[in-house]
Amino acid sequence: MQVPHNSVVLVADGRKLLFLRNEGDATYPNLVVEHAEERPNPANRDQKTDAAGGASSTQSGAGAPHVAQGGSNHAQGGGAQFAPSRGSMAETDFHQLEEDRFAADAAELLKRRALSNDFDSLIVVAPPRTLGELRKHYHKEVSSRLAGELDKDLTGHPIAEIEKALQAA
Repeated sequence: MQVPHNSVVLVADGRKLLFLRNEGDATYPNLVVEHAEERPNPANRDQKTDAAGGASSTQSGAGAPHVAQGGSNHAQGGGAQFAPSRGSMAETDFHQLEEDRFAADAAELLKRRALSNDFDSLIVVAPPRTLGELRKHYHKEVSSRLAGELDKDLTGHPIAEIEKALQAA
């Protein structure tokens, strides 16, 4: 992938982000860190306080049989009878919620920078789930400046490896 001179490269996952600027040329990028941020995000088990809730239903369908004229005790109209059911509420993954919130915050940073004309070209590098969450929150100014995306988790990698991964993409 070509990384135009002066492009901003966002490398992010659910809790870390790096804003890099290409001070090299499109063929041989020289990425320089402009901003780095890391947000603590404990494991889900350390964030929740209780087990998932439950729900039960004892409502039945047709109710009591209807006595028809003439004394017959046959149900009129049928109607389905439902046995009481027991379900459980989906368990909230607080760790994932925090990662999604972090991606939304990163998209907000991109929006502010795009609206202040801080960059003309943007490349985003993030794992698939984070990339999907970022896309949900892209402002039209961010989308119009987006030169490329790479669905890899490179937040813990040295800058030289990020440059190589971009060149190989």
